Amino acid sequence: MGVMAIPRAARVYIGCTLLGAAGCVLPALAPGAGTPWGTVALLGALYAVCELPGRCPLLGRVLGGSAPLGAGSFFPVLLASALLLPPSAAALTAVPGALLSRVAQRPAGVRRLWRAGQLVLAVWTASLVAALLSCDDVLGHGTHTPDFPYVLLPAGASALTFCLVLTALDGGIRTTAEGLVPGSAWRGLFARALAPHVAHGLAGLMMAVLWRSSYGPVAALFVLLPMYISCWIFTQYHRERAAHQATIRALVQAVDIKDEYTRGHSERVGRASVLIARELGMAEERLEILRFAGILHDVGKLGVPTRVLRKDGPLTPEERRIIELHPEYGHEMVRGIGFLGEARAAILHHHEKLDGTGYPYGLRGAQIPEFARVVAVADAFDAMTSTRCYSRARPVETAVAELERCAGTHFDPRMVRALVRALAHHGWQTAVTADEPALPGAGVPPARSSGAGVPPGDVRSSGADGPSDPGLSHVKAPRADAVPAAAARARGAEVRRSGLSAPKAHVPPGGRA
Repeated sequence: MGVMAIPRAARVYIGCTLLGAAGCVLPALAPGAGTPWGTVALLGALYAVCELPGRCPLLGRVLGGSAPLGAGSFFPVLLASALLLPPSAAALTAVPGALLSRVAQRPAGVRRLWRAGQLVLAVWTASLVAALLSCDDVLGHGTHTPDFPYVLLPAGASALTFCLVLTALDGGIRTTAEGLVPGSAWRGLFARALAPHVAHGLAGLMMAVLWRSSYGPVAALFVLLPMYISCWIFTQYHRERAAHQATIRALVQAVDIKDEYTRGHSERVGRASVLIARELGMAEERLEILRFAGILHDVGKLGVPTRVLRKDGPLTPEERRIIELHPEYGHEMVRGIGFLGEARAAILHHHEKLDGTGYPYGLRGAQIPEFARVVAVADAFDAMTSTRCYSRARPVETAVAELERCAGTHFDPRMVRALVRALAHHGWQTAVTADEPALPGAGVPPARSSGAGVPPGDVRSSGADGPSDPGLSHVKAPRADAVPAAAARARGAEVRRSGLSAPKAHVPPGGRA
């Protein structure tokens, strides 16, 4: 992607940021400014060396097998600069490291310039706040010890200011470059960044105190050892998370290849599920697992014959029964993947209905896991608003009306109301990928005329059995409390006739087999 691919508003925003950054550092370059170039050079080189392993894979391997890639891992060096140096001089220390930092996406040059401008503004502002609170007087020098606990005030205010400036600039670039509405662009940024920046501020204060002590700059370097260890741990966490994402992506691609008519459906269901969860106020740590549940809800279709999935006409009763096995197949495929957690129950039960007419176990109401109730609404909504081989996409308003009509019987009313609120706040877009952020930008796609409904009894997509379609009375799977052994034998016979291997029995929550 070249520079011209960046939206004009984003280019203007980046240009203004760079102009502001230049204005911050120019006073330090003026003749007679009295800039302590020795300290600036040492701190600037130290921050650059800390960022270099992320840019150089060979050096990263030499330093421990993996380069620390976590953004902000070495911010204590910059915060120490803000406490030790005048604002313009402190801002200069961020430039070399920012220009040498690793950039994963193109255009790399623009991204490095943006990062340099952002950090220069943040360090300059943090140093200015520290100077206004007389940090130089309470920090101590040589044999004079720092004035504790008063030194915590300028150090804390400096770290807080640093965090505020970074998050404010981040929200601005998300608004101009990604087209997010301002509320979505800044939502949660400061809250997520505050705790790490407070920790960085304390480490920066420790580094500044040691730098000013009689032991000198060499002693301050010892602060970087725990920072490097924490950075390494952070990198390992993100590598593990990337491996999880790769696992999910491979499974989704396999489903998309097999059932080309639902390509992209899984990713959209994952996104809609997260939208619903945010409106419900679910804990942040559950959102990623719920997104996995939405993305993988149809993974069991890998066990369904391709000829059935791609059949253009109405399905026979036997074909419907075969497709109704896909939640159980999906559960068997993923039950050994530990990190999926609650997502596994959602994959198994996303076709259950509140009135007990769903499958595979006919669960009712609160017996249906919460994640499954969320995914069911997201799945039905996307199926109704997407074009399939056997149905045309419906307008968003029509799909919402259908969900509201069936709330309380097929769908959980809380989940339906949450989706309606989320659509009002964020809109809906159909073009997404599994790697995109959970929150979409604004913009509801234009309404498209709805064509023929789903063929009677067709359940090829979990949402395709939309409530108003003519054949919505699906063949109900045998219930556990009604002759489970006979039901299992019947289901096994159906599977054998279709040439599939039956999934293992699963006992759902509440003791129903």
